[in-house]
Amino acid sequence: MAVSDVGGEFGSRAEAGLLALRAEPEPEITVSPFERPPERPPKGPWRWAKDNLFSSVFNTILTVVTAVVVVAVLRGLTAFIFAPERQWRSVGVNLRLYMTQAYPQEQYVRVWVVFGIMVALGGLSFAFWRAGGPMPVRRITGFVMGMAGFGALVVLVGPFVAVPTKLVWLAVAGAFFAAAAVVHSSEWSRRTEVSSMRVWFTVLVLLILAVWLVPFGHHSFVDGAVQPSEPGTVAMSTKVPLTVMAVVLVAAYWVGVALRDRVPANAVKGTLALAWLLSVPFNLFVILRDPDWDYGRVLSVWLPLFALFAIGGGVLCWFATNPSHAEGGRLLGGLILVAGGLSYLLTYLGLLPGMLQVVRLSILLLGVFVLGGPTFGGAARARRRYVAAWMLFIGLLYYFVAAINSPSTVRVNTELFLGGLSITILVAASTMIISFPIGVLLALGRTSKMPIFRVMCTTYIEIVRGVPLITILFFFSVMLDLFLPRGMSIAEIMAVTLGYSLFSAAYLAENVRGGLQAVRRGQYEASEALGMTAVQTSAFIVLPQALRAVIPALVGQMIAVFKETSLLAIVGVFDFLFIANKVVGTQSEFLGARRENLLFVSFVYWIFTFSMSRASLRLEKKLGVGER
Repeated sequence: MAVSDVGGEFGSRAEAGLLALRAEPEPEITVSPFERPPERPPKGPWRWAKDNLFSSVFNTILTVVTAVVVVAVLRGLTAFIFAPERQWRSVGVNLRLYMTQAYPQEQYVRVWVVFGIMVALGGLSFAFWRAGGPMPVRRITGFVMGMAGFGALVVLVGPFVAVPTKLVWLAVAGAFFAAAAVVHSSEWSRRTEVSSMRVWFTVLVLLILAVWLVPFGHHSFVDGAVQPSEPGTVAMSTKVPLTVMAVVLVAAYWVGVALRDRVPANAVKGTLALAWLLSVPFNLFVILRDPDWDYGRVLSVWLPLFALFAIGGGVLCWFATNPSHAEGGRLLGGLILVAGGLSYLLTYLGLLPGMLQVVRLSILLLGVFVLGGPTFGGAARARRRYVAAWMLFIGLLYYFVAAINSPSTVRVNTELFLGGLSITILVAASTMIISFPIGVLLALGRTSKMPIFRVMCTTYIEIVRGVPLITILFFFSVMLDLFLPRGMSIAEIMAVTLGYSLFSAAYLAENVRGGLQAVRRGQYEASEALGMTAVQTSAFIVLPQALRAVIPALVGQMIAVFKETSLLAIVGVFDFLFIANKVVGTQSEFLGARRENLLFVSFVYWIFTFSMSRASLRLEKKLGVGER
């Protein structure tokens, strides 16, 4: 038999076998009851309430008692808020006082420029960090149902509305609830998602339309006197800037979306992070303060000093980042730090007069950069980036020093030209920025194997944590000038910010130390096997893992920092709470309206802290904290 005949016979038999298999019915697979997945309980609000709220006698009693307490609290709160004698007009009239306190009204455009810069940075950050993401329609409808139910509950238990009006508002809430429920139960809502950023932008558009259309009333406070309220919408000086800010936010976001896939993402993210960091001093000392530049001094003093430290420091940093000069770079950095410390000591003793404070600070900073050169050095590209970082840093330092030393064009009757919420945010942001690196260094020092650093850091942390914050604020406000060199002084707001930062750094160090202890020993051994130094191990291996593990604790510390800025009123700073409690509450037109203003301040504090908490949750979810 030929080979072709064998192949043909085998092929025909295989084909016949396949046809027979196809013709046979599929065998029925039986599954044991123990192997079947458990049946899901029927869904629905009533079933959920039965399983979670009324599953036992104790849970039923607890649910009923909780509901009674919630209704009582809600009834009392609504009765207070909507009572006819409440003077909520005091908040509307004094909004400018709440935001910036004494800032001149004729230069208020600078405040809106600062706000616009922050909004633009926020829109770009949302785009490049891909904030938001898909949001199920069922989540939106569920939120609408919840808000409609809460509104109906408020109207139902609130003693401030007549029965006919209650029926109208209950009908409106019921209509919203019914419409959302219909969409919520449809198959389309189960499989449809929308962009969460588009949802938030829609909410923003609705808020802007409310500002233009809803007759909130026109309130003003001019020349130290409260003006009579006028009917209609808010003033054009508020509506137009708010609309512009909304347009800037949306435009910045879509520009970021258009560019994020066309430009290097890491470079843009690093630039945005640097812009956020620099926005605080730039907005404060350049835009809001509006320095009257003395160009003669800039050309004769600040520019030559910048050129000296930029070029000379760049050469030293280039030397220190050379891998073959690692030991020499560390020795050189240590000598520069010693020279900077001696310059402070000799100036304090009066043996080295005439040296500018910024020169001594530049020497110390140059020592830190040179000392860190061997850690961040390496190839030629890395060395060039390190030198460029030093030049940029020293350039920004002298730019802001020149701006601070120039007289301001803003004329106010107080020592500081800002107050209210703006000074609260400024002190909180400055404290977070300053305290974070100090806290990390203290944590590393406390866990160091070198006894001198461990003892010094432990002593500092325990002493600061054993002293109340009020004592620290009083000390830096009253006594700090006694420890400065002759002829040198520091503004009170900067002094208390520095004290607050050092106080917060001690607590932050303990949070970071907990993260350092959570890193396994094998990570240290692996880095040692790769030939990494102790500084490189800490910077590139240990700290990223430690900080990731303590994100909740760090955010909690940041929230506490923001709230505790209210203690600045004790040393005479006109912060947000002080404006509500001592300024607005004592105006002759609004005597007795202190509780309304305190409730408004509490609500604003809650908005900031809740936003920080939600941002922390999103960051934890993105990094997988607690999951792996």
